Amino acid sequence: MVWTIITNTLDLLIVGIIIYFLLNLIQGTRAVQLIKGLVLIFIASVISQLLNLNTVHWFLQSVLTMLIVALPIVFHPELRRALEQLGRGGFFTSQLVHKWSAKDINEVIMAADELAENKVGALIVFENQVGLKNYIETGTKINGQISKELIENIFYKSAPLHDGAVILGEGKIKAAGCLLNLSNNPSINPKLGTRHRAAIGITEESDALVIVVSEESGVISLAQDGELIRYLDKSKLREILFKEFIPRKNSDFFS
Repeated sequence: MVWTIITNTLDLLIVGIIIYFLLNLIQGTRAVQLIKGLVLIFIASVISQLLNLNTVHWFLQSVLTMLIVALPIVFHPELRRALEQLGRGGFFTSQLVHKWSAKDINEVIMAADELAENKVGALIVFENQVGLKNYIETGTKINGQISKELIENIFYKSAPLHDGAVILGEGKIKAAGCLLNLSNNPSINPKLGTRHRAAIGITEESDALVIVVSEESGVISLAQDGELIRYLDKSKLREILFKEFIPRKNSDFFS
């Protein structure tokens, strides 16, 4: 008797945790509206069965079946994001650590600051634990040393690669002119352009950090975990990047 109560409680607890996890994943996405619609159809189906409305019940059950079959197709991006987040946070997380030096990060910060001052748009992606090979392949491979001058030249308005993203990884510039998927999050400020949506989009699908420089205002922003931090100066940007990538013992290299 006691064991049955324990197992039933554990069973309900696990189901509750799974539902909570799924609700957090779909929060702020178009899936929320569909879930509400499915719940309403399910309630209507139960009511029609209780009232012996056989034709209505059959119709609603058919609609539910079609919608459930269509879910993986309609919500492919959301499902992919959920599985990627599950993989990053579970037992299979890679222990790969990219090599970032204080000098490399300071070069990027100085480049972003200079680009912001001149109102030159930029999109700079820091690869983290999740590999970005599929995005790197959409651009031009560089595999060059990280430097302020090279980053500025890439984003110079007449440069052939200035419209895409620069992807940094393993202490080097891996590629430039890369194409990123735009976020479909409806809560994003509609005044933000494609650079900001691209930055948010790749951080929804990976654990990358992305620096965005606005071409219109020169504002520096940082995207991480699907969120955007705006109006950053050099000091705040350095603080965030050093905290993420540089061991505490090297945190005094704020040159």
